[in-house]
Amino acid sequence: MTIEHLEERVLDYKKSIETVVAKKLLWKTTTKDLLVNTLSSIVNQYSIGWNMQQLHWINNNEAVNITFESFPTELINSTNKIPAYQFIPGAALVFSQSYNGDVFVFILFPIVENMPIENSTIDLGILSPKEITEKLIIEKVDEFLKEMIKWEVPAIKNKLGY
Repeated sequence: MTIEHLEERVLDYKKSIETVVAKKLLWKTTTKDLLVNTLSSIVNQYSIGWNMQQLHWINNNEAVNITFESFPTELINSTNKIPAYQFIPGAALVFSQSYNGDVFVFILFPIVENMPIENSTIDLGILSPKEITEKLIIEKVDEFLKEMIKWEVPAIKNKLGY
């Protein structure tokens, strides 16, 4: 093999870098704003204790998420009937840009003492920034809410505590 045999691989490598740059540019110019605006609209329209966040991860990667931070105010009277009730914050639907410009979509569940940590996330997919639309974001929020309902009221009873 001679050095000249590397030309095709070098060209492929350059293309791969161009692809990553294009995806990261699309995230920066379009996808991130679409996520922020759509998730903000959802949070503002449905006041159920969630908040939209923008996060900056290591190595310039970013994420946009919605997370449950507080109990819905309209249900506080219900919980006052059970003084021992404790809202567990921390559930989140995350759209995280990866090192290669793709977007990981996943759900984080609240961390609960005595519950297995291996069940703390669900992957909803890896998407190119160009695949992310308002419709897709709404569908992922719908999936997130369905998973939160299952988490709050599981069909199979998990034994916690004593």
